[in-house]
Amino acid sequence: MSCVFCSIMSGDLPASWVARAPDAVAFLPLPAGALAPGHTLVVPREHSVGVHDATPAAFTAAGLMIRRVARAMEAALGASGVCVLNASGPGSGQSVAHLHFHVVPHWEDDEYFAWPEPSGRKLEGDLARLLSDAVDR
Repeated sequence: MSCVFCSIMSGDLPASWVARAPDAVAFLPLPAGALAPGHTLVVPREHSVGVHDATPAAFTAAGLMIRRVARAMEAALGASGVCVLNASGPGSGQSVAHLHFHVVPHWEDDEYFAWPEPSGRKLEGDLARLLSDAVDR
């Protein structure tokens, strides 16, 4: 099974490039998928499906590229902020099985908010302790 982002990074598929670095790249999504002018995808070159299996190096590379893109959005587009979005895993709505982040520019007057609504799911127990115990495993 081939990965569309790996194919883009190898040059087998075209992209509208924003930046390329040794460990991560940034390019525009297809126009129909753009959430705002300048919406950019940041993808580490190292293949992993999502946050669950990515290496620290992939996170570092993506984080540094996200910062470069966010600064470019401010300088070139006059954006006053960005939202960084990620979906990882089958229950998240992830559309491409390669770790990636959507960097979406925002302006104070755009009236767009990318914060999710509460899910309504209820779980019993001390959630902080449950998560803390699992983080330490």
